[in-house]
Amino acid sequence: MYKNYQTNSRLQALDKFSRVNDRYLTGIKNIAKTFVTRRSDWSIGIYTGESLFDFACPEKISNPVLTAKDITDVPAHFVADPFMVCEDGIWYMFFEVLNSFQNKGVIGLATSNDAYKWNYQQIVLDEPFHLSYPYVFKFQNEYYMIPETSQADSIRLYKATNFPKKWTFIKTLLDNKDFVDPSIFQYNNLWWLLTATSEDRNILRLYYSQDLTGGWIEHPKSPVIEGNKNNTRPAGRVVVLDDKIIRYTQDCERIYGNKVRAFEITELTTTSYQEKAVKGNPVIKASGMGWNQIGMHHIDPHKIGTNKWIACVDGKRDRLVIKQNSILAILQKRINARFKVNN
Repeated sequence: MYKNYQTNSRLQALDKFSRVNDRYLTGIKNIAKTFVTRRSDWSIGIYTGESLFDFACPEKISNPVLTAKDITDVPAHFVADPFMVCEDGIWYMFFEVLNSFQNKGVIGLATSNDAYKWNYQQIVLDEPFHLSYPYVFKFQNEYYMIPETSQADSIRLYKATNFPKKWTFIKTLLDNKDFVDPSIFQYNNLWWLLTATSEDRNILRLYYSQDLTGGWIEHPKSPVIEGNKNNTRPAGRVVVLDDKIIRYTQDCERIYGNKVRAFEITELTTTSYQEKAVKGNPVIKASGMGWNQIGMHHIDPHKIGTNKWIACVDGKRDRLVIKQNSILAILQKRINARFKVNN
């Protein structure tokens, strides 16, 4: 009987310890939920490949090449949506910087002598509304940029008046819609523009014009895609090569910014549009670890030799951060309570 008493006592003690431990763990979890949140951090990397569909991280590059920590002139949450051009042997990269103080995107600039090692320069474009996806391109020896300005319900054209640091607004190309990730290219002596719309970003619209700065017409087949989250939203530069048109798209079927797929536009006239998925999709995707642990959603490829391509890409990972607003709210409550007591 004494042994049974000892056994029961031990079981009761273990049960009490378990209940206390459960309450302790629950308390820790509640504190964590109050003060800590999970945030996606985007950063920028460089990939290389032998075609437009087989990019990977080369051994001599330590990705990511740019992070929020590289931004020196504004507080930054992350960097994403990189586009680059090469001028006189120097690479210039333009990308979104999420200004954590203003909680809106601005456009940053970095430069490189070899496209592998990058040096951050400065913010080059800031507007009262959110900016991202700075699609930069050259036309008639001048540089232009079409950033995403969906918060302004428009597609806006900017021109470099002093490349690469000075950009001036030229004209609104399209307005009165929530245009996302506008992607422009030339084909058969016409300008073409693909852009996603709708709250779910699952509608792809197509426009064309004879003139860059005006006369944009929505294609009779537009929207060319509706209700499909894995092949709608543009994911970087449209490449026209050997009369082939390759467009990249964000696959957001499972989560936002999951991976990038490629499609070949096989028929493009002012009355028709056809495309097909390329073999080898996805082109880039989450690695499961490191800087691109949970997603990749952008690519800007450039040909640098026979069967040799280089591209700037972005990737995201999850990170636990302190909820500053929660801490401030608790401090404010304590200040208010003390003020009431004293009065």
